Parts: sequence; structure tokens; C-alpha cells
Amino acid sequence: MASSSNKTLATMADVDAYIDTIADARQQEDARAIRDMLERVSDEPAVLWGSSIIGFGRYHYRYESGREGEMCRIGFSPRKGQIVLYLVDGFPDHAGLMARLGKHKTGKSCLYIKRLADVNEGVLEALCRNSLAMMAKRYPNRT
Repeated sequence: MASSSNKTLATMADVDAYIDTIADARQQEDARAIRDMLERVSDEPAVLWGSSIIGFGRYHYRYESGREGEMCRIGFSPRKGQIVLYLVDGFPDHAGLMARLGKHKTGKSCLYIKRLADVNEGVLEALCRNSLAMMAKRYPNRT
């Protein structure tokens, strides 16, 4: 079987030190707020995955191709001009929550927001909780 050749692996880097490197003070504040929320909803500490993903929890995956690896169950990345949250969909009321979220864009398993103030934080938290619940169903074994 193919082993993990992921470039994005959990590190021992200091998450707070990483957040301190964000040039935009408001984005730094948003990153801290999102980290606090994700620590609370996941009941997992923040871990820096690779050089820029702040992740919570972990799971092992194996694709039909044989490729397998490990990744955080939920996470986010403060990028220049936006914050990317890594969530799964497919849970009940996903579309309803997204409709009430506020200003955002989406990609495959990605939710893009410019500022935390642009979205309803209660709805964002519900999306994160539901994403974690869906991950627990898809990947029940924690690594």
C-alpha cells in the first residue's frame, strides 16, 4: 500500500508564534478567535500542520488508489487577504447554514472569508460542529 507522502504533516511549531507572524492585525485577531472556537468545539489543541494550517484533531484516511495519510479533522489557514477554513459538507442543513453565514466563498471542502466580522459567528460555529460530527461518522477511528 502507498504510504503517506503528504507535505502537510503535524509539526511541533508554536501556533501562537505562527499567528504572531500575520502582518494584518485584524487577521491576527480573527485567527486567534477562530483558533479559540475550534479548540472549544473540537476539544483538541491547535497544532500547526505544515507551514500554515492550524488544525485540530487528526484522522487517518485511505483512498481507493491505495494512497493513505493523516490530516487534521478540521482546520484553517490565515492567508493573505482571507482565511480558509477546511470543513466537510454533506450533513443535514448544510445549505441552510451556508445561506445564513454571511459573506463568503467556497471551494472543495474550503470556506473562504475575508474577515470574521463578515460572517455570523454562531452559524460558523454550527458549521464547524456539524463538520466535525460528519468527520466522526466518516472516520470514527482517531489516530
